[in-house]
Amino acid sequence: MRVKLIGAAVCAIAATAAFAADTYPSKTVRLVVPFSPGGGNDISARFVAQRLIEGFNQSAVVDNRPGAGSTLGTDIVAKSAPDGYTLLVTHNAIAINQTLYSKLPYDTVRDLTQVAIIGTTTNTLVVNPTVSARSTRELIALLKSKPGALNYASTGAGGTSHLAMEYFRIETGTSMAHIPYKGTAPGLTDVVAGQVQLMISALPGTVPFINSKRVIALATTGKKRSAFLPDLPTLAESGVPGYEFDTFYGLHAPSKVPKEIINKLNAEITKALSRPEVKDQLFRQGLEAETSSPEDFAKFVRAEVVKMGKIIKESGAKPE
Repeated sequence: MRVKLIGAAVCAIAATAAFAADTYPSKTVRLVVPFSPGGGNDISARFVAQRLIEGFNQSAVVDNRPGAGSTLGTDIVAKSAPDGYTLLVTHNAIAINQTLYSKLPYDTVRDLTQVAIIGTTTNTLVVNPTVSARSTRELIALLKSKPGALNYASTGAGGTSHLAMEYFRIETGTSMAHIPYKGTAPGLTDVVAGQVQLMISALPGTVPFINSKRVIALATTGKKRSAFLPDLPTLAESGVPGYEFDTFYGLHAPSKVPKEIINKLNAEITKALSRPEVKDQLFRQGLEAETSSPEDFAKFVRAEVVKMGKIIKESGAKPE
């Protein structure tokens, strides 16, 4: 009798999940962005909102909840009802924060699940024009000949710009001084002024500085060359084998959202990202469209948690 009762309960749960997926979404979906408005996270969130409007004929709101290095907004989603009506749109911070913060109110792997990757933005290694290096190999040789003599800017301690450069430093065995700023623009402004000599920064905000020749671009940080700067080699091609540090943007949900709802959202986003006009729309805003299954995206995020954890521990990075 007990076996029959358990079997009946399992069937009831499965039927409830299937019904929830069939009717989803039947009300407004809240997309939490754990950063201030603007930039790739907002672009990605508004892309998802548009898909809900067009694909499901349902409304969606983007709710910016910045604070505590993005952990405030992430915690809201991690602890929300697992019904698919509160979702998270964020970037690499979801993997970084698991190690960067000694205590988090949630567990990235346990409390969140991945729905779909949306797009990526590569980063660019740039130097002040007075720096003699005109290639990554020349820069590495210069850094090794003058340990600690050059300074690099970042967008803040523990951020992607900081960790990307620390990853470069660790992989090349070089030494530099870290000067944190409160964003890409102020960091690049001081690279231009010669207050600091180099920086790894997100490509969209860096291109104007490159085009005006106020900084010299040596390489990009992605696994492949950027479609925005196809003639510029990657760091992996330029003497740092295996180096890869793209900025990725994706959609996440509380861990117990029914799989049927996760798959439904992923299918709609994947379908949209296969359309040339949608890819072009994202490209014009600085993002290269990417697609993946929920399982592959989850595997990628888990690997990023390990990778970022190693960089953070080896560099000694601390949150601001």
